Amino acid sequence: MTEETAQKQPRRFNFWEAFKNIAILFSFIVNFVLIIILLLTPEPLFMAKTDIAEPLLADLDAAFAALGETNIETTVSIDDEIPVVFDLPLNQSTNVILVEEVPLVVPATFSLGPHGTIYGTVSLNLPVGLTLPIALNMSVPVNTTVPVVMTVPVEINLNTAGMGPAITQLRGVFSPIQETLRELPDSPQEILNPQ
Repeated sequence: MTEETAQKQPRRFNFWEAFKNIAILFSFIVNFVLIIILLLTPEPLFMAKTDIAEPLLADLDAAFAALGETNIETTVSIDDEIPVVFDLPLNQSTNVILVEEVPLVVPATFSLGPHGTIYGTVSLNLPVGLTLPIALNMSVPVNTTVPVVMTVPVEINLNTAGMGPAITQLRGVFSPIQETLRELPDSPQEILNPQ
């Protein structure tokens, strides 16, 4: 190591030590001045309590309380098909109209009075459009789908829908903070003149 290098190192080290000492002293002076200012003017601290913290917590509590009383009103659109499967019992009288000729071939007995009886067969066609009374007594299987298209109004109260305990718990989280803030003084005069 040369003599010139040995002289440069202590200078750099001494310069750094001097810088650190000045920075520490400067920081101490700034902090001391800020503490003095805070002690002499405590109004901003009390203003933060009365003008910011207390109203903010009261508004939060009111918002949570209002949330519990909130009703959600909406409409639900339904567009679906419902399967319908059942047996429909029919037991009634009705009239039917023939849409085509119906051939009838039936055995017949013709009485000729004292002259005897003729046994034979009658053959005829029932004409189209003939109205016939009939009795229905049967079970008709029904297997179909019914389209359902509608809008249903829905109203849900959040408190009764299960949100009540959660809302109470949220309000309970902020309640101790509100109580603590209420007990703190609102001004320097309350500290100096406690009641």
